[in-house]
Parts: sequence; structure tokens; C-alpha cells
Amino acid sequence: MKLLITGASGLYGSKLAEIAVARNFEVYSCDVQELPVCGNFVKFDVSNKELVNEAFKRVKPDVVVHAATLTDVDKCELNKGLAWKINVEGTKNIAEAAKSTGSFLIYISTDYVFNGEKGRYKESDKPDPINYYGLTKLNAEELVKTQAEYFIARPSVIYGSTPAAGKVNFALWLIDTLGKGEHVKIVTDQWNTPTLNTNLAEMTLEAVERRLTGTFHLCGATRVSRYQFAELIAETFALDKSLIDPALSSQFKWPAKRPMDSSLDTSKAQQVLRNKPLEIDEALKRLKVELSKKRS
Repeated sequence: MKLLITGASGLYGSKLAEIAVARNFEVYSCDVQELPVCGNFVKFDVSNKELVNEAFKRVKPDVVVHAATLTDVDKCELNKGLAWKINVEGTKNIAEAAKSTGSFLIYISTDYVFNGEKGRYKESDKPDPINYYGLTKLNAEELVKTQAEYFIARPSVIYGSTPAAGKVNFALWLIDTLGKGEHVKIVTDQWNTPTLNTNLAEMTLEAVERRLTGTFHLCGATRVSRYQFAELIAETFALDKSLIDPALSSQFKWPAKRPMDSSLDTSKAQQVLRNKPLEIDEALKRLKVELSKKRS
């Protein structure tokens, strides 16, 4: 099976490619920058329609996982033109190319399509983004829904054992900072369902293999505040929890608003998938094992 992955040098895309190659998929890892990737590298910018079409005609993928996105929430707020170009126009280009080659499209969305007023959102809850990033991702979801067949996955705060595309995720940043004995300020009033990239990749590949359709919340199974998440990471890696200083969102002056509780309900995924969303303790144990393998 030919699998084309956009955003393949990212935290999620790189892990998906790695697992797919190990399972004998014919993987085409696509990105705008030439970084080490698994499978066959294809260079294109998703916002360049001509290059996207060219790549799809050449590869003729059976399945496309569209993970390329501008995820920097504040950058999206400050540069709305760029956010729209990548997240919406880019998705339109991928969706149209997938339609022309008859490829099954999987789109990686976000918990930020919700306003965060209630938390534990189900797939049937009405999206209502409060920042521009969330708005672009919701618009992209609507474009994906014009496909004959599609699968939309919504994760939340993706983390993993590898710095990807030159960026360090929350878990690795925290482990590194606490390891140096430095204090960190972490908010106590923002709630999510953090998602281990390996878990997300395995759930996605099951969706690919079973040709599942519709919208699924593919994230961790545990709702935690950012502060609780930080404490659990510190406990797992035997780091000093006293270095984690509690703070309120109001103490930070971010350009973009953050949903207070964008945690997702994973009941649907728990019922349908064999690869279940992981509880946070299990996910962090897996993260520890992955990190120890990389260091040995």
C-alpha cells in the first residue's frame, strides 16, 4: 500500500512514517524542508498547488495522511495570511489532489476547534474556535468533508521522544529544563488530553488498514491540567517537582487566546479501535522506554 504523509518531518508525521515503514508500507514522506525522514522523500509546499498535483500524479498514493500544518498558535494569530495559506489553502490542494488520484484522505486536526468552555468534548459537539489557528483547522475539516471518503483525527498536545522538525515538544522541554535544575512556570487552569505521538500513529495506521471513516478523537485518554501533566512527567522521570511553579493563564500575555478546557472524550475510539487511546500513566511509561532506547 502506498502511503503519502505530509508534514513528515514533524513530531507525529515522522513517527507515523517510521512505524509504517516497519509494517512494509511503501511510504512517501513529504515536507517543505529536507530533513532526514523514513521512506521516500518528496519535497513540496502544500500551499503550492502545482507541486502538490505533480507529486500526487507521480506517486498515485492509496492513502494520504495530511499532517502538514502551521501549529504555532501565536504565529497564526499574528500572521493570519500565512496561517490561512498553509492550513486552509494547503488542505484544499491536498484534498483536491487526493480526489483526482482516488486516494483515501486522513486529516490530522486539533482539539482547538472547540472553545474550551466545557471540556470532555465528543465528536458530536459543535466546534467553536476562539483563536485563528482553531478557525483555520475547522475550515480545513470542512474541506476534507467534501471527499467521498475521509477520516478526521483530532489529537491534543502531541508529545514524544524525538525533537522533530527542529522543535522540542513540551515533554522533552520539561525533562531537559528540570534536569538542569531550572524552575518552570506552568499553568494550572488549562486542561487537555495529551497525546503520545506513538499512540496517535498506531491508531492512525489502524484507521488506514481498516479504512475507517468519519471524525474520531485520537488523543490520550486522561484529562489533565498542564500543571498536572508537568508533575506526572517529573514523577515518571524522577525529576524535582518543586521546580514546577504554578501559574495562571492570565499571567501570560499570549497574542492568541487559549481554550481553558479543550479536553476530548475518547469513548468512540475506545469502542471502535483495537489500538486504544492510552491513559497518561501508560503513555508516559512508553515515553520513558522510548527515550532510554534512544540514549542507550
